[in-house]
Amino acid sequence: MVSLIPTPTVLNCTGIVDVLKRYYLSPSYGIQFSIGFPGNLLVILGYIFCLPKWQSCNIYLFSLAVSDLFFLCTLPRLSYLYANDQSETSAYACVINRYILHVNLYSSILFMVWLSMDRFLLIRHPAQNHWLLRPRTALMVTGLSWLAVNVEVAPMISLMIHDLQGRNWSRCMDFASLKGDVDALGYSLALTFTGYLLPLLGLCVFSYKIAHLLRNQERAMQRRTQSFKRPLRVVLWAAVMFLVIYTPYHVLRNVRIASQQAWAGFQPCTRKYIEAMYIVTRPMAFLHSVINPVFYFLMGDKFRELLLTKMRTLVRKRKQQREPA
Repeated sequence: MVSLIPTPTVLNCTGIVDVLKRYYLSPSYGIQFSIGFPGNLLVILGYIFCLPKWQSCNIYLFSLAVSDLFFLCTLPRLSYLYANDQSETSAYACVINRYILHVNLYSSILFMVWLSMDRFLLIRHPAQNHWLLRPRTALMVTGLSWLAVNVEVAPMISLMIHDLQGRNWSRCMDFASLKGDVDALGYSLALTFTGYLLPLLGLCVFSYKIAHLLRNQERAMQRRTQSFKRPLRVVLWAAVMFLVIYTPYHVLRNVRIASQQAWAGFQPCTRKYIEAMYIVTRPMAFLHSVINPVFYFLMGDKFRELLLTKMRTLVRKRKQQREPA
């Protein structure tokens, strides 16, 4: 006699995704917004009101903060929808949200590459006479970077529109769950290579070049160049950060897309478990928007001192206004 009651294994595999979305994604996005939004907003305001003269590294970091801030503004809506077990009903909001998310994902690591290049050139050319260290050049590189990232993400818009049409414009899905005319797996692999692996390689190359240059300077000067150790630490931390938080996301995203293909032959529960692991990696990948503000205070451009001085001045004025005449 065949039992009609589902086994606990089936119940677990069918409900694990909904549980993770409601009790993992929702609070994770809420916490990231609560921490990351004030940090990036403070940096942007500090750059606008406290930094009198901008250098090339300031332009890259400011662009990074703006990208992070736009992304963080999409998190409260996502957190609310996941907490209430709802799907985005507006097709425009669905496309815009996923578009901003992935533009931020790949612009962040790209701007970190340019920042590491800038630190390497600054050590090699302390007089800042290299043309790549000019603010005008940094503006051109930033504009081309935004263009390149938008070109990379553009096919995703077509994929999202086809998927929404197939679902009668009623359900918004994440990238790894999209179905349409575009080869999702091929596109995801290409995006992983061009948007993640190549920039990560750039970070590693500049880390090696900075370390090699510092070693040569130490031998030539027969002393430790402590003043240049900070750029090396910044670039190394950036490379480690993206390696740790981006790699699981990209691996599981490609595995998730491949698991849905007919040739994969996975059982329904196996696909659910893969999707669950992919969901776990999503907030991890977006942690960069919370961690990035730390890099703004590690650069040697006196930004931290200028910002603290401005804040002390504002606090002093506020106290003077409250004191009775």
